[in-house]
Amino acid sequence: AEVALSAEWQRVGERERGSLIGEMAGLVNAVTSQFQSPEKKKEEFRQYLERSGVIDVLTKVLVRLYEEPEKPANAIDFVKMTLGAPTGVDVDALKAENEQLRAKVAELQAQVESLASHTNEE
Repeated sequence: AEVALSAEWQRVGERERGSLIGEMAGLVNAVTSQFQSPEKKKEEFRQYLERSGVIDVLTKVLVRLYEEPEKPANAIDFVKMTLGAPTGVDVDALKAENEQLRAKVAELQAQVESLASHTNEE
């Protein structure tokens, strides 16, 4: 089988061999990236967090919490507030209101178009 494969490889042109080698390298990279060690994945993720500034921001928030003379009852709310997240907001209610307002806008746009077409007819 090895001799037959070698003879077949020799029959394939140089361009085709380069193309096949490139495809094989791509497949090897795809397979090996799926089987990266958990440690390597963790390290890549840590580097991503550092590059994007997440580690720096979270560190500053945690230092601020640490330096707080009176620790808040809810540390999670403190972190959210420090990061600028709105507190006490009902997201589902806001989404429902947004949908109602969009429907009202569409209704009013239809009325404007209707009135404009009647005005143009006269």
